[in-house]
Amino acid sequence: MAQRVLVTGGTGFVGGWTIVELLRRGYAVRTTVRSAAREADVRAAVGTQIAPDGLEFALADLTADAGWDTAAADCDAVLHIASPLGNGGDDESLIAAAQGGTLRVLAAAARAGVKRVVMTSSTAACTPAKPLERAIDENDWTDPEQKDLAAYRKSKLLAEKAAWDFIAGAPQTQLTTILPGAIFGPVLTREHLGSVGIIQRLLDGQPPALPRLGFNITDVRDLAELHIKAMETPQAAGQRYIALGESLWYGEVAQALKERLGEKAAKVPTAAMPDLVAKGLAVASPQMKALLPLLGRTQKFSTDKARAELGFAPRPARDTVADCGASLVD
Repeated sequence: MAQRVLVTGGTGFVGGWTIVELLRRGYAVRTTVRSAAREADVRAAVGTQIAPDGLEFALADLTADAGWDTAAADCDAVLHIASPLGNGGDDESLIAAAQGGTLRVLAAAARAGVKRVVMTSSTAACTPAKPLERAIDENDWTDPEQKDLAAYRKSKLLAEKAAWDFIAGAPQTQLTTILPGAIFGPVLTREHLGSVGIIQRLLDGQPPALPRLGFNITDVRDLAELHIKAMETPQAAGQRYIALGESLWYGEVAQALKERLGEKAAKVPTAAMPDLVAKGLAVASPQMKALLPLLGRTQKFSTDKARAELGFAPRPARDTVADCGASLVD
């Protein structure tokens, strides 16, 4: 009998691709949705890549206890991918949902006797306030008291710390965490786009000028595969893995779209935004204020561990960007 894997957040960008890759490998898959009305949407999204035969659903919400024991029952592994994005919500509620939701998932997994949980964290959880002379690796952690730390970034950090603290008291369940950057790639649906919203806005001509921001890019397909490798690899237990491909500046992302998509990317801007203008916009724009600490910043991350232990081989970042843009246009 095929192993059953629970994927949290089946309606999400990463969750959808992870379900696709699990089904391709012959796993039995169960995923969580917050409403039964969303089951058809998930089947349709997954069905663009593979027949969703046998895909199971469980009703569960990160902010409530109900449903998680049922979701985790009879599962051999859990891939905890769901995390609130906090679009327009209260910062404290966002952090509480991410942290509390992670603990609900882990507690249910432990009660169900699940052997391995792989959790999607973020490089937001391993990035010091000031650039390091060396490459950041899995031993590094973000300071939760860092000035101007955006709520979403803080939520990913505190959720991962809570996960490791919980697992220390639940030795029967193993934990692995995956730390991606800006997640791009082809979309299965236009909902819950997360980082992909950056590409959509560029295709729409926004922002009219591009601030000096860099993106450490993770392809969603590479990320889905890495979650599965982390689940399958015995020595991945108790480990963190940074999952990044190449780094591109905002302008380079725009250039890749224009070069690969031609007229379909006619609205993509190319003008550079002076740093002084970006700092002025931060006064009125919460989004720009959150990004301000990253303005002009370059920082190397080491992916040596993921490459050596899990065979991580990321796609070229320009291919990821182009595939993402093409899927949005189509």
